[in-house]
Amino acid sequence: MAAEPGQAASSAQNPPPSLEQLQDLLLESPGFDEFLLELSVFSAAKLAAPEPLLCAISVERDGRPVTVASSSEAAKRMDEKQYGFDDGPCLTALRENRRVLVEDLEESERWRRYAGAVGHGAASVLAVPIDAGPDASAALNCYAMSTDLFDEAAIASVESYAHSLSRILRLALRVHRVALHPERLHGALQSRAVVDAALSLVMAQTRSSRDEAAGILHDMALSSKQQLKRIAADILNGAKLPERAGHGDETHG
Repeated sequence: MAAEPGQAASSAQNPPPSLEQLQDLLLESPGFDEFLLELSVFSAAKLAAPEPLLCAISVERDGRPVTVASSSEAAKRMDEKQYGFDDGPCLTALRENRRVLVEDLEESERWRRYAGAVGHGAASVLAVPIDAGPDASAALNCYAMSTDLFDEAAIASVESYAHSLSRILRLALRVHRVALHPERLHGALQSRAVVDAALSLVMAQTRSSRDEAAGILHDMALSSKQQLKRIAADILNGAKLPERAGHGDETHG
């Protein structure tokens, strides 16, 4: 379900996800790491608008190392830089429970070291905390390729979205009480690669946006009661899309 590009827009254009949508993500995921990865790529798609945005979600609890899941390989590379430094906008938002906006990475004195490591991977960053309960801390990190994306409306939209994730993240932490293991993300990343490929195929076949293609996959998963990665694998192996998704003769098996 991946969304290398997602984008930020106003709250009116991007209403918060329903609890049912978020519960489906949790039910589909065999473990917390997988859930966090699915949630990060879902977030990138949900915050979609005309300009690309990459997302990451970080969680820290019980003094264990931070677990981070990124919506794309590009976001993953930028995330790894700040965790290598043990400092960055998302870690600051998580640990200090406050919003961190870096309007221009190249001009930022505070984040000069981080910006130098990231290079041209992003122009601006917005990190906002997510209330994960008394025993955990979490944050949503958003990377933009321009310096003018995060205006007041976009910031309000991202903060509202992060607030909407609090309840499901608390529930996921309670359901998956076992220790968080970042190395388990490897298998989840392989699953995401399959979903990425299926999304691209659906977009090509239906001439739809990435957000619309993600909706098609989710609908198929819900109707068949199968995990999203299974649906994605079936599509790559030639499964036909629903008639309503294929725009008539443009749908191919």
